[in-house]
Amino acid sequence: MRVLLSLTFVLLPVLAFAQVKRTNPPALSAPTGYTHIVEVTGPNRTIYVSGQIAFDKDGKVVGAPGDMKAQAEQVFRNLETALTAAGATFSDVVKMNSYITDMSKVQAVRDVRARYFKEATPASTFVEVKGLVRPELLLEIEVVAVVPAR
Repeated sequence: MRVLLSLTFVLLPVLAFAQVKRTNPPALSAPTGYTHIVEVTGPNRTIYVSGQIAFDKDGKVVGAPGDMKAQAEQVFRNLETALTAAGATFSDVVKMNSYITDMSKVQAVRDVRARYFKEATPASTFVEVKGLVRPELLLEIEVVAVVPAR
């Protein structure tokens, strides 16, 4: 009985963490900056971060008109702030939806995204849209993260 009880205390912390499995099946195209399948199992806490836009903390649009790189930088700073406030990091992100008003400027976003996502890339969708909540906004990104339950 003591062995079983001791084993429980040793294994419980290991079992209490969410397990995240990222898979890129060989029958699908090789992804660039995202993962095709992200599977989460075990006890966990799911964090949904609303779409972040290029507003600074005072609600002002960052960057010159049409500056996708500056807007992407601010969007990812905002995502980082939100994730940190919820006790998560970019490595905990399992899904990312991105909305862009001009797909010809997507590389600027990809370049910024690559600095925030290293090995653990999320399942991802990138969509070109006609417009966002304000006409000067070029990009909006929402994420879902999974962390161990508290």
